[in-house]
Amino acid sequence: MVIVIGGMIGLGKTTTAKILSERLSLPVYYESVEGNKVLPLFYKASREEKERNRYPFLLQLSFLSNRYGSIRKALLEDNAILDRSIYEDSYFASRNHDLGNISDLEMEIYDNLLDQLLSALKSLPKKAPDVMVYLKGSFDTVLKRIAARGRSFELGEELVSYYHFLWEDYDRWVMDAYKASPIIVLDVDKVDIQENPKDLALLLEALQPYRK
Repeated sequence: MVIVIGGMIGLGKTTTAKILSERLSLPVYYESVEGNKVLPLFYKASREEKERNRYPFLLQLSFLSNRYGSIRKALLEDNAILDRSIYEDSYFASRNHDLGNISDLEMEIYDNLLDQLLSALKSLPKKAPDVMVYLKGSFDTVLKRIAARGRSFELGEELVSYYHFLWEDYDRWVMDAYKASPIIVLDVDKVDIQENPKDLALLLEALQPYRK
């Protein structure tokens, strides 16, 4: 069984992946944050520096490369958990394009590359994940959890509007654009699989039909 963990920044994808990995004995491919040289530059650079150095475009290419490598390995293994995946990557690229952080030409290059990578996945014996566990939550919860995990480059009042811009359309985009597998939705304002064993048991029960 290959599980994708999806959701807005800060809502607990890594924690959810870790818990499910322990309970289901599945390896996890975590989102590549540590060691990503572009990510802190993207968050901390001024708009002028971003435009001059093209950090938003470079960041999306970096994530796309890592996520393609992770999902290819996961699909070949046939049993794994992905802490975010290539399928949501285009949402971040398109929103940065909407903000003017990524140019029309860069977006065209990105879209063409993404199409080629997704086509390459179709040549594998297992072509897609079995299920997505999608985490949704209020914007207040997003901000509280980003603050709680304490990554310095993610903190700052100037980033709040950017986070809100990502958050406000995320649920709709996933429900409309994600077609790779069925989706199990966890509302993290109402469900806590880390602290409430009953919530975890319900999630494991919902995942049961996708196990082999």
